[in-house]
Amino acid sequence: MTAIANSKPKNLFRRIDWRETLHLMKKNWSAYLFLSPWFILFLIFTVFSVSFSFYLSFHEWNIAESAKPFVGLENYIRLFKDEKFYQSLWNTLLFTGFGVPLGMASGLLVALLLNTKVRMQGIFRTLFYIPVITPLVVSSIIWKWLYQGDYGLLNYYLLKYGIIKEKLLWLADPNLAMPALIIMGIWAGTGGVMILYLAGLQGIPEELYDAAKVDGANGFQRLLFVTIPLLAPTTFYILITSVIGSFQSFAHIYIMTSGGPLRRTTVIGYYIYEAGFRHFEMGYASAMAYILFAFILMLTIIQMKFVKGDIQY
Repeated sequence: MTAIANSKPKNLFRRIDWRETLHLMKKNWSAYLFLSPWFILFLIFTVFSVSFSFYLSFHEWNIAESAKPFVGLENYIRLFKDEKFYQSLWNTLLFTGFGVPLGMASGLLVALLLNTKVRMQGIFRTLFYIPVITPLVVSSIIWKWLYQGDYGLLNYYLLKYGIIKEKLLWLADPNLAMPALIIMGIWAGTGGVMILYLAGLQGIPEELYDAAKVDGANGFQRLLFVTIPLLAPTTFYILITSVIGSFQSFAHIYIMTSGGPLRRTTVIGYYIYEAGFRHFEMGYASAMAYILFAFILMLTIIQMKFVKGDIQY
């Protein structure tokens, strides 16, 4: 072991030799040529867009007006005095607080069921995954028709079986619009969560279940003390990505409710769109986008601090 340690190069962290780097790039020019289209798109639509939106956030940038004066932190100060922003933040927290845990629970349940030896297992996995690969615009239009108050399928079957006495205006009722969107979001995201949990389940050694059986553990105890703890890394990853995705929700809310009755479904993503593309206040919308970024970053750091520390990889 000592010989191996001594054989390591001492200049592992030496300064970059730019001449050598340029020589290697020239030698492998064809690889960089094939990568260049993606790199150009990344520079234009990511690096430039993010940088320019940060610049816009310090200006009163109205598309319809020629004057675009520098206003400093005025957009950010205005943001913290905006009641509509606080309402959209609260709506986003509600959408995330109910949608993410329920979506993760449903994905785990489906993964547990499809991880067993059942007939037509592949077909069932495909059926549950189809909503994930279906364009969100298409899914939103389908669900909008299902929720339609006068001739939607949901009201039809609920009335047919006597579950409700009169038609419900799912997307027009302030008390039902948000739950309706949450249900649709769970349906659309369960397949993706299922795939990740299936991968995690198949990585758990069978020997651990056999040992638990020998110790007298029943099915629920094996789930509680073997499966769930060993799925902790997968759960952590799903939690982080689901929260980020939930805070960025826009398309299905725009299509299905357009902010909803009494702005009950106006989440931050929709409010940013409304400020930028309906009121043409690009500077104010950019400020909101950066506050949203900071909020997501803060939530991610909190989750990593309080959750990841308990995970054994």
